[in-house]
Amino acid sequence: MKHEKGLQRLTDSEAKLKRLLNHKHITPKQLERLSKAETSRLMELLTEKFNGLKGAERDRFYQKIEPIVSECTKTQIWENNHIQITRVISTFIQEYGRMPTKSEIANKSGLSRQTIHKHLKEYTNHPQYLEQLEQFRFLTSKLLAKVYQFAVNGDTMAAKLYFNLLGFMNNGSNTLIQNQNNFIQINSTVLSQQTIQHLNPEQLNSIEAILKTALPQVKVY
Repeated sequence: MKHEKGLQRLTDSEAKLKRLLNHKHITPKQLERLSKAETSRLMELLTEKFNGLKGAERDRFYQKIEPIVSECTKTQIWENNHIQITRVISTFIQEYGRMPTKSEIANKSGLSRQTIHKHLKEYTNHPQYLEQLEQFRFLTSKLLAKVYQFAVNGDTMAAKLYFNLLGFMNNGSNTLIQNQNNFIQINSTVLSQQTIQHLNPEQLNSIEAILKTALPQVKVY
């Protein structure tokens, strides 16, 4: 008898979920009528269904379930779309030497042209993209330290880049740093690779000591 009641409850739950899946939209209010087990099973069905769809059909199904999609899941979907679009564009340029069309991106990624168009148009203002930019900015100090390390070892191009970066970040400075093809000019003083090669070890050590005093000391890992 208990076994029959269990089967009956299972059948009732499946029927309830089937009816819910036939709705045009699934709302949070509808979820309130489900048990914890039924809600869990529904999420499994929705995830399986969504992952198996492509293109416009995937978009239509997402519109159906969007009211109950969590912010975390929305973020994951955006990140996956971004990865897929970036991968296709990068691969296409390497193979064919040109930018792919939206249709070509759609064919390779499984995303709809509408999704691709929306993503490319809006991604620069998306919180996840802005967060990625902050991650790159976070690495700036390590890269700058590496440039500095090359500069103090006599690499003129690295020194030019380093001074350029400092000049860019300190626009209020009165010091003029000019970036030429083969030398660095600080106000009226010109420092070229040829000049450096003619300096004796004592002079080089003096210049290095001045740079170490004037420039920030950053550990290189």
